[in-house]
Amino acid sequence: MLEELIIKDFALIENDYLEFNKGFTVLSGETGAGKSILIGALSFLLGGKAEVQQIRSGKPEASVSGTFYLNDAAASTVRKELLENQEPENAREWLYHHGIEVENDRVLLRRYIRNTGKSGAWINDTPVTRTDLTQFSSFLVDIHGQHEHQSLMKVAEHRKFLDRSAGITAEVEEFTKVYALLVAKRKQLAQYSMSESDRLRKLDMANFAVQEISSLKLQKDEDLQLEDEESRLSSFEKIYSDTEETVQILSEADSSVLDLLKQVRKNSSHIAEMDKSVSTLDERLEAAFYELSDIAEEFESYKQKLVFDPARLSEVQDRLSTIYNLKKKYASSVNAPLSEVFEYYEKAQVFIDENSDGNNIKDKLTAEIKVLEKDILKRAQIITEKRKNAAITLSKQIDEILHTLGMQAHFEVGLTEKEGSEVEQKCGPYGKDVVEFLISSNPGNPLLPLAKIASGGELSRVMLALKTVFAQTDCVDTLIFDEIDTGIGGEVAVAVGKHLKLLAKKSQIFCITHLASIAVYADNQIKIEKAVEGGITSSNVYNIEGEQRVVEIARMLSGDAENEQSLEHARSMLAKFSGVE
Repeated sequence: MLEELIIKDFALIENDYLEFNKGFTVLSGETGAGKSILIGALSFLLGGKAEVQQIRSGKPEASVSGTFYLNDAAASTVRKELLENQEPENAREWLYHHGIEVENDRVLLRRYIRNTGKSGAWINDTPVTRTDLTQFSSFLVDIHGQHEHQSLMKVAEHRKFLDRSAGITAEVEEFTKVYALLVAKRKQLAQYSMSESDRLRKLDMANFAVQEISSLKLQKDEDLQLEDEESRLSSFEKIYSDTEETVQILSEADSSVLDLLKQVRKNSSHIAEMDKSVSTLDERLEAAFYELSDIAEEFESYKQKLVFDPARLSEVQDRLSTIYNLKKKYASSVNAPLSEVFEYYEKAQVFIDENSDGNNIKDKLTAEIKVLEKDILKRAQIITEKRKNAAITLSKQIDEILHTLGMQAHFEVGLTEKEGSEVEQKCGPYGKDVVEFLISSNPGNPLLPLAKIASGGELSRVMLALKTVFAQTDCVDTLIFDEIDTGIGGEVAVAVGKHLKLLAKKSQIFCITHLASIAVYADNQIKIEKAVEGGITSSNVYNIEGEQRVVEIARMLSGDAENEQSLEHARSMLAKFSGVE
């Protein structure tokens, strides 16, 4: 649930802070007042496009932040492990798998866009990409009437909604696990589908590689250590010469560094006796003398140990040559890390283990696959039957609601089976069905995919009908309906308002509307109005209640907020409908 929203320098909005409550909230105002800007700011926060044009004129950046409360719908069971290709199914699960902690059941979303084009986003204190933000916010908010952020417009989501309606989500997840096991077994079997001669040839190659690599008894990073040693041995003359010169300069030559430093220490000590302020410098000179003395001794010791060993040099070079040849065979290049050779060894050993008894393993895998295929087809058929039954019920429910909303439409859940002769072709990770919502907007019109609906008003009413049915199972808690009153009025508008009120029992509902017959059903009302001050235009957003709301409803009824008849009509409508359950 959206609890608060802070908008700063976004389009015409200078600085607005809004608190939101549960239930049904209406957003109203004159045409052009900026209602769409408020929705635009929220869309921006939820991962919509970030454009410099969204920044208020003359300002360096626009920012929007919002606090969301994760209620029970968003706090369903968190799966600690996800199978391959599985996606999180609710807000808490997404946060868990992205390492973001939740405090007090609330999460803070923040986003900005600067006039340089740079933008950024956070979930709590964690910076996220726009893709992350969009994915996560899809568990929090659906905006209907815009062509973004509509989970029901995504065909991939239709299967999920149908499965929730059928109560088989857990059953389908179990099917996915079994299907994944079948895929893994088939991949393993493919390794044994080669001809016997190919298998034996590859087995010989693997055995040779394993024997050759293991016989050398390679050590981790041995090549790097040998290269260092070769460099040292092949540069013996230069190393010895430089070392000897260093020792001479430090301690053995006339006027060596240590001899000169002794004289400097003597002078410093005399100065310190006469002026205590120099005592610190004298101590540092003494420390430097002892440090250099120690360095001179260690260089002398190092020089004594230097011995030219041509036999060892030859041995090192031979070993390096062997390793380089090994890399040519089993690594990407002679300059590749030695770890690539070890990786090749491990893969070759696995191939040997799996293919030494190839025919028996192949037979065993084939038998296991047949059992899995039979199990999967049986599970898939059961799932299909449950989906078919749920599809019939769902279609009837949606049709009934659409008729009350003034649409002579026919809704249908399209179920088609995947084509193919093999089990993997007939089935996918979620069964053998292709699920898509279809609709005929008017009697006699053909059924078309839901995404083909052109009218924003029709689309919003279809979404309203679907959300009414799915309110019990949908994990998205905040729904925003825009353009829902397009082309409707009278009894249909009253029906829409009543449905929004009903839906608000389970979800937080926002609705932009020009119709008083919808607005009077709301639990809360927010007014957006445009003002010009000092030659600068702003959109102001604020909550209204009491007499302020009466005046706004009167304006929506007749365009005249001061007409006594309109005011009285507004009071009677609010008294009649605002408390309706």
